[in-house]
Amino acid sequence: MSQEKKVVIKQLPTGVPGLDLILGGGIPEYSFSLVAGEPGTGKTTLAQQFVFQNATPERKVLFFTVLGEPTVKMLRYQQQYAFFDPTKVGDSIRFVNLSDDLLESGLEGVLERIVREVEASGASVIVVDSFRSLVRGVESDAATRDLGQFVQRLAIHLTTWQVTSLLVGEYDEAEKRGNPVFTIADSILWLAQAPDNNSVVRKIQVVKVRGQAQMPGLHTFRITDAGLQVFPRLSLAVGEQERATPSGRARTGVAGLDEMMHGGIPVGDSVLVAGASGSGKSVLATQF
Repeated sequence: MSQEKKVVIKQLPTGVPGLDLILGGGIPEYSFSLVAGEPGTGKTTLAQQFVFQNATPERKVLFFTVLGEPTVKMLRYQQQYAFFDPTKVGDSIRFVNLSDDLLESGLEGVLERIVREVEASGASVIVVDSFRSLVRGVESDAATRDLGQFVQRLAIHLTTWQVTSLLVGEYDEAEKRGNPVFTIADSILWLAQAPDNNSVVRKIQVVKVRGQAQMPGLHTFRITDAGLQVFPRLSLAVGEQERATPSGRARTGVAGLDEMMHGGIPVGDSVLVAGASGSGKSVLATQF
């Protein structure tokens, strides 16, 4: 009996140099991803690089904001980046502010608005920024239960619609273990920054990506006029074939020394030639 053909999941490029490499190829299509971290770490910029990279007339994007500031103010700052394409705004990418829905109807009103907008637009990519603002200050058991139900219902809708979704939120390290959204998400990107002497070091971590072999650990990134740029850890960026142990020996050209070393210096080794001044170190190196 022949084996069933394996399902191939398409990957969408993030538009962030270096990020696709540590993700294992990109963001899986139709996945439910969380972009998390503290304020000012570049979450919104990353999300916008992703949507401007992927938005086309055939692949429309809905970008929901839950910020108190008007959408036009956010766009005024974001359009300073090189990736920002004003021709896509209003056509391939539509921005929807959920602030009024949250204030007037709570989580239920937010979910209903998202459902209406997605079903009316037929969007293929959805971003909610900042998702954490929907539940800021939630402490009671009832509110926590409502949040869990909201996230589960939203996830069900996203799966039914077959859309690729990014939820952007402000979280701290402690919430990784107890917040339900971290369990439901297919992919999690964690952004952080910390002072280092007189500068700031920014790090990004791929906490998980279902179905892909991501590069673990912390990777440095920077934010420039072009947006985010990720610098994968060198030891992980090198392929297994390139890191294969070399074989054979390199002869030194010094009579008797190669015999003492069973054929010469092992290929790939680093050798220290030490000794007092005038003992012939430079001559030996020159012969080699």
